Amino acid sequence: MEQNHLQLVATIAERDVLRYTPAGVPIVSAVLMHSSHQEEAGIDRLVEFEVPAFAAGEISGRFGSAELGASYRFTGFLARKNRNSKALVFHIIDFSAA
Repeated sequence: MEQNHLQLVATIAERDVLRYTPAGVPIVSAVLMHSSHQEEAGIDRLVEFEVPAFAAGEISGRFGSAELGASYRFTGFLARKNRNSKALVFHIIDFSAA
């Protein structure tokens, strides 16, 4: 079985209000901000990026009330924004304080 599992420590930089899909599933979209030092080829490298993300279903309520700017450990997977897009979105399936 192929694996698509991402774990990331990041802060919630931006977050939209809770909305519902046409199927009635609650969803909250956000932008996560990551900053860390990584070693690559023996050299320390500062890595900073933003990634679009969303939480759907049960977790959306907890994610929607999580503190902006606080650091969390997010777990989820990457998928296309929609089937015609090449842009990726991080689908959050769980998170906890980092």
